[in-house]
Amino acid sequence: MPERARPGNAVPANEVASMFDRIAPIYDPMNTLMTLGFDARWRRAAARAAKLEPGMSAVDVACGSGALTRLLGAAVAPGGSVVGVDLSPGMVRRARRRPAPGVSYVTGDAMALPLEAASVDAATIAFGLRNVPDYERCLAEMARVNAGGGRVVVLELATPDGRIGRAVAATWFRHGVPLLGRLAGGGSAYAYLPRSVDHYPPPEEIANLMRRVGLRDVRWRRLAPGLVTLHVGRRA
Repeated sequence: MPERARPGNAVPANEVASMFDRIAPIYDPMNTLMTLGFDARWRRAAARAAKLEPGMSAVDVACGSGALTRLLGAAVAPGGSVVGVDLSPGMVRRARRRPAPGVSYVTGDAMALPLEAASVDAATIAFGLRNVPDYERCLAEMARVNAGGGRVVVLELATPDGRIGRAVAATWFRHGVPLLGRLAGGGSAYAYLPRSVDHYPPPEEIANLMRRVGLRDVRWRRLAPGLVTLHVGRRA
C-alpha cells in the first residue's frame, strides 16, 4: 500500500485567507517577479489540460485574482460559464475588477465548494492546493462537482528534482522571495511560501490522493524549469 500523504496545510484557514487579503494588491506582480514570468506560461498549460470547449462549464478553485479563471472563460466562450471560488474576500474583489464574459466569482471554501454535484465539465486549482487544510478533501470536492469524464487539474509549486535544482530553488524561495515580498509591502506573507512548499507532498503522493478520491487516468509532469507540477485526472 502507498504511504498516506500528509493531510494538509497546518496553518489555520482563516489565517491563510487573511494573509491573501493583505497581499491581494501585489499578488499578480509578485507572481510574475518571483517566477520570472513563467507563471503565465504555467497557467496556460493548466487551461489547456482542462480540455474545455465552447459551451462547457468549469470551476477554478482558490482562484486568487482570476488569472487562470479568465483563461478558462476564454476556452468555454461563447456560451460557456466559469466560476472562480476563493476563501479570501480580498482576492475575490480583486478578480471582479477584471470582468470577462461568462466568468463569475464567489467567496467560498475549497473544503465545501458552493456547487452542485456533477455540475461542471472541469475543475482546476492553481497554486492553491498546498494552502488548504486537507488535500484529499479538496480533491474530493473537485471530483464531486465534476460531471462524468470531466477533468481535475492541479498546478502547484514543487521541489525540483536534482541536487542543484533543489539548492537553487531553496535559496530563491527561502531568501530571495521573502525579501522581495517585504520590499513590495507583503510583510511576512512571502516567508510563508517556502514553508508551504516544504510541507506539500511529493508529486506521486498527490497522484495517489487523486486516485483515492476516484479519479482515473491520473498523470503528472513537471513544467519548465522544474519548479511546478501539473497533475491531471479524469472523473469516471
